[in-house]
Parts: sequence; C-alpha cells; structure tokens
Amino acid sequence: MGLPQRFILVLLSIYLYSASVVNTQQEFKIQSVKLIIEPRNDVTAGTNVTLRCQATVSTSTEKGPIREYTILKNDKIVYTKTIGSSEDFVYQLHNARVFSTGLYQCKLDIQGDTKLSKAQRLNVQGLSQPVLHLEMNVVNEGEEVQATCIAPGEIGSFIFFFFDNDEQMSRVEGLSNQAKTTFRLSSGGIHKIHCSYKIRTAEDTFPSTKSNNVTVSVKELSITPVLKISPDSTIYEGDHLNISCSAQNFHSSSEGYKLFLSQGTKLLRTGNSTINHNMVAVPKVSEALTFDCRVEMRNVEKYTKKAISVVELFSVPSLTMFPTEIFQGEIMTLTCNSERFASQRINREDLEYTLYPSKNLPSSGKPGVFNVKALQNDFNYTCSAEAKGIKKDSKTLMIRPKVHVSALKISIEDKVILKKSITILCQSNGSLPINYTLFKDNVQVGTKVIRERNRQAVFMDVINKPGEIQYRCEAKNSLHSNKTGSSQHLSVNVIVPLSLMTLTVIPTPLAISEGEDLRFICSVNGTGPVTFKWYRTGSAVPLQTNTTTETYSSFVIKPVSKNDSDKYYCEASNGANKVRSENVDVQVLMALWKKMLIIVACLLLLSVLLLVASMLYIKSKRDRREAAAELSVKPSSPKSDDPLTVNLTHDTDVYNAATDAVSFYDGKEGRVTNGTRHSMASVPADISNRSSYSIPATV
Repeated sequence: MGLPQRFILVLLSIYLYSASVVNTQQEFKIQSVKLIIEPRNDVTAGTNVTLRCQATVSTSTEKGPIREYTILKNDKIVYTKTIGSSEDFVYQLHNARVFSTGLYQCKLDIQGDTKLSKAQRLNVQGLSQPVLHLEMNVVNEGEEVQATCIAPGEIGSFIFFFFDNDEQMSRVEGLSNQAKTTFRLSSGGIHKIHCSYKIRTAEDTFPSTKSNNVTVSVKELSITPVLKISPDSTIYEGDHLNISCSAQNFHSSSEGYKLFLSQGTKLLRTGNSTINHNMVAVPKVSEALTFDCRVEMRNVEKYTKKAISVVELFSVPSLTMFPTEIFQGEIMTLTCNSERFASQRINREDLEYTLYPSKNLPSSGKPGVFNVKALQNDFNYTCSAEAKGIKKDSKTLMIRPKVHVSALKISIEDKVILKKSITILCQSNGSLPINYTLFKDNVQVGTKVIRERNRQAVFMDVINKPGEIQYRCEAKNSLHSNKTGSSQHLSVNVIVPLSLMTLTVIPTPLAISEGEDLRFICSVNGTGPVTFKWYRTGSAVPLQTNTTTETYSSFVIKPVSKNDSDKYYCEASNGANKVRSENVDVQVLMALWKKMLIIVACLLLLSVLLLVASMLYIKSKRDRREAAAELSVKPSSPKSDDPLTVNLTHDTDVYNAATDAVSFYDGKEGRVTNGTRHSMASVPADISNRSSYSIPATV
C-alpha cells in the first residue's frame, strides 16, 4: 500500500472517530408518541389497514438519533424496525381479518429511552363463508367419508365443526384455515353435510356462517337382526326361556358379521351365526325383562329389542313382630309371610317358611309363625319363603329389646319453704322414652316425658300449708303394659319463715346491778332448726351462736359489770329467712354493798364534821364569853379580822358541804338511767322483786 492510500485511511479513521464522538455526545428528548389507525378504527374484513406511528423528538443536532419502533397487539410484540430518519413509522395490515381485531400500541426506543403511545382499538367485522368439500357423494352404509372445511383468507386460531343434518359429528382445532375429518354415516338415505368455524382472539370468539350443503346418498345394508323368545304367552317366575338371536337378508359370502345378545346391560352371548340362550325367568321389580339382539358388519351396527313381563310366583316375604314393643326376656311372635302368590301355579300351602337363626324355637302350629324369647341385647332375624325351587329372603328385622324402668329415685333440689316454689327431680334407668308422674300425698301433680339419656324429669310445686308432705314418682316406658316403677316416699318438712321476734331481758334493763346475771331471751314464730346470734352494737362478731330445734334460745352474761353497759340485739335464721330484734339499752348500776359503804363513809364523815363543828361551836362560845368579860373591863369596837368571826364562818361552810354530800345519795337505791345522761327512771328499791323487760324485733 502506497503513502497516499495510507494517508487517506488515516484521514478516514480520524473522521469516523470524530463523528462517533460527536454522535455519543448528542442529546435528545422524546416528547410524544402517537398511533393512528388508517383509514379508521372500525373496518370490514379485507380492508388494507395502516398503523402510523408519529413521534416528536427534540435533539441537539440536525441529524436525529437512531430510532427503534415496535408495534404491539394486546401487549404482545407484532413487528420491530430500526430507522435513522424522523419520518413516521408505518406498518401495513394487508387484507385485514377478524383475527386482526385488538388493542394496538406503538413503542419508541432511542438509546434505551422508551415511550409508549396510547392504545388504539382496531375492529375488523365479517368472516368469510366456509367452503365444504367431500370426496364422495354416494357411499355404502358404514363406509368412511372424508370432508374438508376451508375458511378462505382467514388467519388465527380456528375451531371447525362438521354437521350431519344439523347434528354435530366432529370438531377440529388448529391454526390453519382449513381442517379435514372422516366420519361414517350409519343409516341409509340422504344426508346433508355442512360445516362452520370460529376464530378465537385474546378477548372473544367470533363465529362464522354455515358453509354450503353437500348431499350424500347412503346405501343401506340389507342385513337385519332377528330376536325370538319362547314361550311367547304369559311367563311366570321360574319358567324356562329359550332366546335366539340371528341375522336375515345377508347375501354376501365374502363378508362376515357378528351377533351380540344382551339382557339389559349384561352381555349374554356373542357369535358369528345364530345365538341360542336358555335361562329361568326371574322377575325384576317394577320393570320388564329387556333383551337386545345386535348385528355388526362393516362398522355398521343394527339391533332389535324385546321386553317381556314375568309374573311373580310369590312375593318377597316380610318379617314382622308382635307386639311391636318388646322387653328383655318377654315372648314375642315373629311372622314370615308372602302377601301375593300366583294362584294359577301354586297354593298358599305350597309356601314353606324358615326363620334364621332357628335355634330352639318353640312351635306355634301355624306356617310362618314363630314364638321367640327376647334376648338381653339387640339381635337380628330374617326369614325365607320357598316354593317350586324358588327361594326368597326377607329383609333383616333388627329387634332391640327394651329395659323396664328400675332404680327410680326422687329428690328435691332446694329447701322446702312455705309458699315458695320448689323443684322435684325424678330419674330412673330404662329404655326411652320414659313417662314420669309425680304424686303429692297420693294426689297426682303432673307428668313429664323424657326422651334423652341422662335427663331428669323436673317438676315444680308450691306448698301452701306447714307440716310434713310426702312426694313420690312413678315411671313407665311401655305402651302395652301397665308395669310401672315407683320411687320411695320422700317426706319433707316445710320450713315456715320466721316472724314476730321478741328479745326479753331478765332482769329488766332498768334494774341491773353489778355482779348480777344478765339473761337475754330471743323467741320467734316459725319452724326450726333456728340459729340464734346475739350481738353488741358496733361489733360484727356475735357474742354467742346457738342452733336449736326450738323457737327460742337464751344468752347469759354473768356476772355483769359496768363495762357491760351497752345496746344489744338478737338475730335468728332458719334457712327461709333472717330476722333481727330491736336494740335494747342496758345500763348496769353500782353494786348495793358499794352504795352502803359510801353511805357509811358519808355518815362517819358527817359525824366527824358535826363533832368538830360542835367543838368549834363550844370553843367559840367560851371565847366569846371571855372576850365579853374583857370587853366589859376594856370595851373596844370589833375588827373585821376577829378570829372568832372567821372561825364561825368556816364552820358554817363545812356543815353545809357535809349536808349536801349526804343528800346526794339519799333515795338513789333502785334507779338506772334510761339511755339519756340527765334523765332518771325510778325502779323498786327491793332488788329481789325485779321484773323482766321485753322489746319487739325488727324483721
């Protein structure tokens, strides 16, 4: 390579490098992308449709960047193309079809920067009429026919349908606009064949119209099945049947056929020539015996059917029991009987009955009648009837012996209180349902029926008079027997609520002295046992609690002291209610010996004071006489602080104090405060003659 050529290559490389640098530095902005469907969004099939993608892109240079356009249909890529110009991108849909229907979008991609247009819907209306072609128009019965159905010009996902006289014969799915199928026309005559198709899109399915009708003539095979049954008159159960199945009008010696003989869904015999079958006639419940004879040749099948009625020789026996309600250990009668029989063939005496199991059964002397003793648990029996070699079994009879009521118990749930509702419960063992009857003093109160296990019969009653009441229950669970279970008599004592409570205090609250015994007696009206409690006001703890069958009780404080002065009350309860007495105020007086001691001391003090006073008085008289004598010698006016005057005044004050002290205790014997500080109540001075004091109760 010469120097000029090398120089040119260098210059070309520099130019390409510069261009690439400039291109990589070019800036752009996709402003908008718009999709336009031309000529319009709704078109008919066969129209040429244009999808125009318009993009507005801002660039920093005159030459725009490389653009990549993508057309999407229902979010799936249809077509992609890269262009270097700014012109509109155009995508052509030539001869648009229904399959072209959908939502279309245009996506622009420039160096990884993308923008998507708004979706535009294209609706293509109208499918082409399908065309049907058949290989043959005349065929033999059972011969295959090939058909082709074409959807001219259509594309997409197809479902083709083929019909024989509007009855669908086959269905073919695929992506091709034509489908082939083969079928056989089994019956002779003229058949009109046509087809149709459907195109599936992502959103919907579009059906086409019917194709052209193609007429096919079918030559029927002359072969005919023949079914014979003997006897052909009235058939009775147990008769022997002869059945034959054959083919007639068959003339071809080169082709064979096959015969099938069936009874209902049961295949009896098959063969290539006449089929004979022997059997015993057995009736079917509420329907006839149906036989089917079929002949098959060249994939053609022809058949004939016959139904015969079989008269039942005797009906299926039924097993019954009497009585319908049986208890353990009782004798019952089981009867096995066939209600209907064919009198033209047998007599009733021809029927023989057997009971299963048949161990140690006592004979009743009548056909089909058996005497059986009920067991202790559930057991099953069946029976059979037999005549002329035919045996029929009855349904299983399950026998559940009942258990008589036993261990009947009666109880009362609550305390029995006068004029209050009480609950009486009755329960027993035995088979359900159980009828319970309640009696009060041998008078029926009510009845209850219990149908669930472990349930008690609940009775409600009210007692309106005091005293002892007797209840008892009777239970019965048999409809045909008078045997009942009876409970023991339940004796109840009626609790009478307490009332008219009184609290008696001995001695009376106004004549209580220290050292004496103080007795509180509570009494009520009602029934025991009664619990008595005595309280001192201000304390919740009882001083004494006593339960007794009597309606009264007492509490003693011995000996009393001044500290026992307070208010007291009594409470009583007997399970029906509780009553409370009024408060009684007790003030304990000073003891008699203490009073006498004070009086003696006061008298002694008074005597001493009187003695002192008299002595002072005598001394004062003597002093006055001496003073008078002195005055007679030397008279002078008396002074205020004369000792004689002072002494006389002092003596007078001492005497008055002693007199008051004695008068304070005078007449105090037999007095007690009545609950107020400054009031006094007089009581007899003779303590031995004191009376009791009572106060009513508050209920």
